[in-house]
Amino acid sequence: MKWETGVLELVKAGGWLMLPILACSVLALAICIERLLALRTEVVAPAGLVAKVWSWLEQDQLGAERRRSLGGSSLGRILAGGLARAREGREAMKEAMVEAASGEVHQLERYLNSLGTVAAISPLLGLLGTVVGMIKVFTELTTQIGSAAGLSGGIAEALITTAAGLTVAIPALMMHRYFTRRVDTLVLRMEQEALRLVDALHSGRVVELKETA
Repeated sequence: MKWETGVLELVKAGGWLMLPILACSVLALAICIERLLALRTEVVAPAGLVAKVWSWLEQDQLGAERRRSLGGSSLGRILAGGLARAREGREAMKEAMVEAASGEVHQLERYLNSLGTVAAISPLLGLLGTVVGMIKVFTELTTQIGSAAGLSGGIAEALITTAAGLTVAIPALMMHRYFTRRVDTLVLRMEQEALRLVDALHSGRVVELKETA
């Protein structure tokens, strides 16, 4: 209860600019949780999926139902797009996979721009709070009264908003960099897996496909 009261007092002391800073923190947290769940390897590029697809092809069991089952992951949708044009040749299959991958990459990068925006504007909001607080301080100094309470309130507002803005911006920037790197890694993995299936279908590299799955 004391902790909650202390936080509430800090928010009040920080002034109205604490509201957008708090909104940025909630948005950043929601994006981070959503992306941590969405960018899991088992969701994007499950291990052994290419080998499973190849076994279905070998046994002539890749029917409509199993094609639909590939829609459960980004890699599966890319493979399904390529398989739809597999009979047209290697280049046609690769082209279909590239088209499917472009949409999947867009989904993997979902909300990352928003997270980057939060990381960029949070310290600016804190800086604005500093300016507003300093204006209040100098306003008090220029008046005849110049009470200590007024001076301390302006200084507190300046310091609290700056600290709050940085507290939101630093982890948001770190997570933005992490998710960007994570997406790059997953895209590279999906590209390698998709090319393995293309090679297996059009170059006869069946043994290698099974060994590396």
